[in-house]
Amino acid sequence: MDSTTTEPITATAHNRAGTISVRTTDGGLPVDLRIDPRELRYGARQLADQILALNRQAALEAAVVRGERLAAEGVPREILDRMRLPSRADLADGPTDRRGSLVR
Repeated sequence: MDSTTTEPITATAHNRAGTISVRTTDGGLPVDLRIDPRELRYGARQLADQILALNRQAALEAAVVRGERLAAEGVPREILDRMRLPSRADLADGPTDRRGSLVR
C-alpha cells in the first residue's frame, strides 16, 4: 500500500464454545462471520444477540490495536487522547455503547 491509504485493522472475537466468530474492523464493520450449525438450535434472537456482542468486542479490540499502531508510529499522546481510542484496560471492562454504558 502507498502512504495515502490506510490498511484496515480487524480483530476477531469468539464465543466461549468457539462456535461463533466475528471478524470486525476498528470502525465496527463486520467482515467475516462464522457460525457452527449447532448454534442455530438456540433461535434467531439469541444468535443475533451473540453476533452483535462479538462484533462490539472485536471492534473494541481492533480500535485498541489502531491506537497502539498510531502510538508506535509516533502520533503524539494528546492527539491520541482527542481521538478517544480505547485502551487495553477498556478491553478488560468490555465494550460500551455510545453513552459509555457497559454492553454485555
